[in-house]
Amino acid sequence: MSATLIDGKHQAQLLNQATREGVLKLSETAGFVPTLAVILVGEDPASQVYVRNKVRTAGEIGIKSLEFVLPADATQETLEAKIKELSDDEGVDGILVQLPLPKHLNEDAAIELIAPLKDVDGLTEKSAGRLSLGKVGLRPCTPKGSVILAKSALGDDLSGKNVVVIGRSILVGKPAAFLFLEENCTVTIAHSRTKNLPEICKNADILVAAVGRPLMVKADWVKEGACVIDVGINRVPNDNPNSEKKTKLVGDVDFDGAKTVAGQITPVPGGVGPMTIACLMQNTLEASKLRRGLV
Repeated sequence: MSATLIDGKHQAQLLNQATREGVLKLSETAGFVPTLAVILVGEDPASQVYVRNKVRTAGEIGIKSLEFVLPADATQETLEAKIKELSDDEGVDGILVQLPLPKHLNEDAAIELIAPLKDVDGLTEKSAGRLSLGKVGLRPCTPKGSVILAKSALGDDLSGKNVVVIGRSILVGKPAAFLFLEENCTVTIAHSRTKNLPEICKNADILVAAVGRPLMVKADWVKEGACVIDVGINRVPNDNPNSEKKTKLVGDVDFDGAKTVAGQITPVPGGVGPMTIACLMQNTLEASKLRRGLV
């Protein structure tokens, strides 16, 4: 048996097409185009790539993007002033602060200054509260994309599925649990101190790995025929003697082993990653409509 690959790139293309159509309709009927403002602090190469990909995708979809690059030694006051400025700007629909920030900056304090209706990453306390209460709001992009991928593999009705989320971060683990609960799943959040972790994982119809440990989830953790969503992105030494690259990307799941047991599985790269950007674009469109009472 070999699992069916869940093609995140293809699903992202479908979502981007739907967002593109929504942007065009909004432009034709309401006379405006959604605008996304991205703040990058410093010159971290990975962050620069992520921002470049987001700005490029926005352009392809028809979303206007504004990019603000602050120096690596920018003060907390400078960063917060820019966020406040964009939060007050009626021409801006979504604000994204590219994480991680340089260590001398307070991420939590900065994020909390984003106007809730412009919080396209779904990271503010108000966004988290609306998610936990089941109220309308902007949802974190990576967990949102994970649910979409699970539905693409198993169908839109996930009711009654046993979901195990490994990881309890506020970025992925906790919001993913809430989003699967909204789909009427039975959800278990597991973490580093969970006893009998492999046995708990093996009960999952949908196993979401978001713990940040390379290849942690082994084949014997996976229920036969389960849907495996691997959120992890880890750079490790490349053991392929035929490759010129010194490092490679792997997930939190031992892909080669797990694919012999799982029914469906996301690859790394090419799984959850593309969906995160696609969901950011969808959230920007949604934010522009929520702010104007068009939803």
